[in-house]
Amino acid sequence: MDRGAFFSRKEAENTTLSEALDRYLTEITEKKKGSYQESRQIENLKIHSLGKRFLATIQGRDIAEYRDERLATVSPATVRRELVILSHLFTVASKEWGMSGLGNPVQAIRLPYGRGVSRDRRLNPGEETALLDACEKYGGDLPHIVLPALETAMRRGEIDGMTWDDVDLKKRTVTLPGTKTGEVRIVSLSSEAIRILSSIPRRIDGRVFGYTDPHSITWVFIHACKKAGINGLTFHDLRHEATSRLFELGLSAEKVKKITGHKTYQMLSRYTHLKTEDIAEEIDKLKKERSGKTVEAQTKSSGH
Repeated sequence: MDRGAFFSRKEAENTTLSEALDRYLTEITEKKKGSYQESRQIENLKIHSLGKRFLATIQGRDIAEYRDERLATVSPATVRRELVILSHLFTVASKEWGMSGLGNPVQAIRLPYGRGVSRDRRLNPGEETALLDACEKYGGDLPHIVLPALETAMRRGEIDGMTWDDVDLKKRTVTLPGTKTGEVRIVSLSSEAIRILSSIPRRIDGRVFGYTDPHSITWVFIHACKKAGINGLTFHDLRHEATSRLFELGLSAEKVKKITGHKTYQMLSRYTHLKTEDIAEEIDKLKKERSGKTVEAQTKSSGH
């Protein structure tokens, strides 16, 4: 009883966090742009022992224990995103699901701050050959997915969602209608990417690849890496590798940004790692070219 108002806790005492997360996924997450990533975070919350607890029994100390446990294995940014979802769930449950007596235990703790360490993993010598060989042995769509990823720098979800209506083999482009940034992007296709796509049989449903969701790509990729004896490589690292290669080919930052779809040049810089020795060699090459042009000009001016 609070100022004459009675708040029933019955529903909150009979609903587990896992059940509430399922409802949140259906009513909230699936209506968001980029819902796939949030759905993965929800799965992490569900499989934790906290998922079996009834909402009314979860207190701030329980959330703090979850936070500290997760911080031992993942970045502060990841934990913060999970806790933000959890906090919103308790707010929605209280305001919209009839659990008006339910408090929000996430508000009782400190959210972790700090950004995760940017990945700079690239393929080591011999890894590409080993990876592609393992993908061929695995079969299915996997080799046809890994090669375009290295050729186009497309994200996993973008590749998975491709349809043949998006692909124009004559113009050598793929139009991505719903990218991570929410903008339509047109990706240029190299000759190798065209060769790969041209070799893929057309599916009845119009999709280029047959995986049910992007997460399926992750699992088969992990399997291929294990078979190839490759450690510490993620599918997203292929985007990093492809983007770095575009710079190494000599493309300007503006052109690379257009291909990859990065929002800012600062974001793009995370994917470029020029070797110091390569820069030194380029400086020497430019100096020699300039020196040669100077000597040539002097020779012409002297009449020789």
